[in-house]
Amino acid sequence: MTTEVNAGAAARAVNAIKYDRLTALVQEVCRIPSVLGDEGPLAKFLVGVMRDAGFEKTALQEVLPERPNAIGELNFGAGPRVVMTGHMDTKPVSHGWSKTDPFSGELIDNAIYGHGIMDMKAALVCQIVAMEALRDSGVPLAGSVAMAAVSDHMGDQRGSIVYFEEHPADLAVLGELSGNEIFLGHRGRYYFDITVRGTSAHTCHKPLAVNANMLAAHAVLELDQSRLTPQLESWVADLFGEETYMAPGRIYGGLPPGGPSMIPDECVIRVDCRPQPGVSVEEVRAEIDRCLQAATARDPRFRADVTLADVKSGYLANPGDRVVELMRDSVRAVRGSEPPLLAAGWLGDTASFGSKVPTIIFGPGGEPVYCADEHLSIDDLVEATKVYTTFAALALGDQGNT
Repeated sequence: MTTEVNAGAAARAVNAIKYDRLTALVQEVCRIPSVLGDEGPLAKFLVGVMRDAGFEKTALQEVLPERPNAIGELNFGAGPRVVMTGHMDTKPVSHGWSKTDPFSGELIDNAIYGHGIMDMKAALVCQIVAMEALRDSGVPLAGSVAMAAVSDHMGDQRGSIVYFEEHPADLAVLGELSGNEIFLGHRGRYYFDITVRGTSAHTCHKPLAVNANMLAAHAVLELDQSRLTPQLESWVADLFGEETYMAPGRIYGGLPPGGPSMIPDECVIRVDCRPQPGVSVEEVRAEIDRCLQAATARDPRFRADVTLADVKSGYLANPGDRVVELMRDSVRAVRGSEPPLLAAGWLGDTASFGSKVPTIIFGPGGEPVYCADEHLSIDDLVEATKVYTTFAALALGDQGNT
């Protein structure tokens, strides 16, 4: 797909990557806690890095109070707009760290250790350093490449929503952890809340009560045994598997510890559903209704209300899409072999912006993630940075100007 001239320009851009800077910056971001709700300090650091590196339009883009996006870009003239993006927020620190502190950013045996390094602080740095190399190489390009480090991914994805509402893009690369393989997309996420109704009473009057927790247990068992296999195109089933996963992930019933007790008349089950792209809310709801009918068969006193609490769509790029071909060319150029096309089970920010912008997912790190002694090898960081650099060079050099 790419010309030999474009490939040569991409190779020159890769040669401009500053690997010592890559290592040092990854260590620095690992030292800045950014658990969901506390993304502000990391956003300020990244904006400072981009501003000092000469990026244009650097800013803390307002999203939520004290939780901005960190954005900047490089302009090479008229042409397509490519966005490199990823999230700053992490989950809480895991217990059991032994080799070093979770926020040390320490280099041990050619790997950097840090909480959230895989999901996905390191990729943010790889993208910024790749953009710097693109500019420093001096290769002739046409278009612009932007950086969007977003907040609230693990919340409601407000960071991505706000960014892509205000900034157009022709192509995007989401740096989620893919083991440096090409992911075409990911499953969606539907949350249903099932409120089971019983009859309350003092525990001493148990015969008068219908325990909502007990009734909910029937639904939990049926939901856990669900094996929904919707009709899918064969290539989609090959990527994601045939089953739409459903699990009763959270159960709220009775009164909290430390206070009075009674037999509860309400229990809420949060059902976490992970549908493949193309599986509708209605299909999943029908399976939940089937499970609840089975719970009623277990106990005729069972009654419940169902509420759709949240919808995040799955995402899937077509293997023939230009953004996919560009990434395949990029990985092939860096690795020297044909990359497979894979997909993820987790939820990416493409749930919120993928319908607007053709996007491919590629980033360092993989399962298990969010565990003690989380780390990434320098080799993985280097490969990811080379791929990001190559992708941007090919995308902006595919206009006949290189």
